[in-house]
Amino acid sequence: MKLLVICRRELSAYFGSVAAYVLLAVFLVLSGYFFYSDLIFFILFGGFTLATGLWQFVFLDMRMVAMLILPLLTMRLLAEEKKLGTMELLWTYPVRDGEIVLGKFLAALLFYLAMLLPTAAGPVVFHHYHAFDVPPVLAGYLGMVLLGAAFIACGLFVSSLTENQVVSAMVTYGIIVLFWFITWNEEAATHDIMRWLLGVSLFDRFFNFTRGVIDTRDVVFFVLFTGFFLFLTWQSLATRSWRGVR
Repeated sequence: MKLLVICRRELSAYFGSVAAYVLLAVFLVLSGYFFYSDLIFFILFGGFTLATGLWQFVFLDMRMVAMLILPLLTMRLLAEEKKLGTMELLWTYPVRDGEIVLGKFLAALLFYLAMLLPTAAGPVVFHHYHAFDVPPVLAGYLGMVLLGAAFIACGLFVSSLTENQVVSAMVTYGIIVLFWFITWNEEAATHDIMRWLLGVSLFDRFFNFTRGVIDTRDVVFFVLFTGFFLFLTWQSLATRSWRGVR
């Protein structure tokens, strides 16, 4: 499948890039630091359950690291192709726009999973010394995967709109932060508006996962959020037909 060819090409670009390894290292160092800090806090103060006293704080800290790193990971996906002129070269091959979008999205998602997997070492070592219920941790990691997919789809769409990678990253930060803090204006909004905003808030949708709760409505929301931005990316590439490109 051409989708897999695009994916393999992007993965080669990631693993051949020093910048990608730097992002990987920063993600692991910050995630490890927050896990250690939250564990020390939990041990010293105690009185909490693991689900709300440790894992909730661990995954809330990890999502901040993902929010910081992923726009930098996605900013080059299409912006660099447009700047170097390789996008036009790519379009000369018998590959459809949907395959380009899904191939690049899958590559970024796989690289993100490669970043996320080593962070499980902390809970595994902790479990060796203090057995605990594993499902809440798995729920948290499911939330991290869904949240990361949403961030990557958003970043891929923004990257399709510009040739400037810095602009791509900054606009992606703006969109993510907007969807994250969209419910922080509860004093100025009506009850109906707040109920609608709660439905599209990334923070409120992710919060259940941090407590070990998997709500199918939250899963569906993240899938739709990701699909929506992938659709926008596909439409962004399709605009070349009426712009006279190709």
